Amino acid sequence: MPTRRQLGLVAAALAAPRLAAAQDGPVTLVVPFTPGTGMDILARLFSPYLQRRLDHPVVVDNKPGASGNIGTQQVGRAQPDGRTLMVHANTFVTNVPLFTPAPYDPIRGFTPIILLTDGDLVLCTNMDVQAATAAQLVELARRGPVDYASPGIGTPQHLAMALFGLEAKVELNHIPYRGSAPALQDLVGKRVHAMAMPITTALPLAAQGRIRMMAVGSPRRVPTAPDVPTFAEAGFPGVQVGFWYPVFGPPGMAPALVDRFNLILNEWLREPDTAARLRDQGMSPRGGTPQVLAELVRDDLARWTRVIREAKITAE
Repeated sequence: MPTRRQLGLVAAALAAPRLAAAQDGPVTLVVPFTPGTGMDILARLFSPYLQRRLDHPVVVDNKPGASGNIGTQQVGRAQPDGRTLMVHANTFVTNVPLFTPAPYDPIRGFTPIILLTDGDLVLCTNMDVQAATAAQLVELARRGPVDYASPGIGTPQHLAMALFGLEAKVELNHIPYRGSAPALQDLVGKRVHAMAMPITTALPLAAQGRIRMMAVGSPRRVPTAPDVPTFAEAGFPGVQVGFWYPVFGPPGMAPALVDRFNLILNEWLREPDTAARLRDQGMSPRGGTPQVLAELVRDDLARWTRVIREAKITAE
């Protein structure tokens, strides 16, 4: 016999297309950052599938500004009719303790729909750094300044290194850049010592002998880099860091709409070519219920609020 939850999903699947068909205008996927970012690429990957399944136009709308807060606040004020969704990153959580006052309420101010993907970050150094392991890099920092690059204040790459410094009880000097490309250029060019980056970015550079990978932020070793230890194996078990991409709606969305979007996007994640397309972007498919995303938001908000306060990080 089907469960009550399964019957509810079937009912939502039957009812929600009529809701979508009655809408005026397209379904808009708001991306609160510029084109070419991970969340923008992801939105453009799944939007054609969503459009086919809804039999309704779907458009991607980039609304950058204020570290993503402008687009995020716009979605928080939108009508909960299924016409507006948001594709974000874990900066959705980390922006909240960075800004005073908080720009929005990540728990009550939005409707969680699905955790789409996540990915791994890896600690890297340039080839001139006289350290072969994360522990040796810490010892180096105790003897003199170690500069690390990031794509900007409050990015996952910045916070990963801030957490590493807290766990190692060592001061690391943050050099924020405007985006990943110039930060990476200065790491390879040996103008900064270290950087956390997506492992798909690091792998080709490490293979070319241009950077050294020291530790991955995942709980287990990454199959594409089996020789690189986890932070836990390197002696820093409190450092589990990565990036993740969710989909949210405005607050107050009807459960039938939430279940419909969740069902379609879970189906897209199970499509035969989706995993390969995501892997090319350094992402792994996740999926699951809206509750999975809600729990991740609560857990990460508590964790990164502590890190940001202890490391005295503020938005500038």
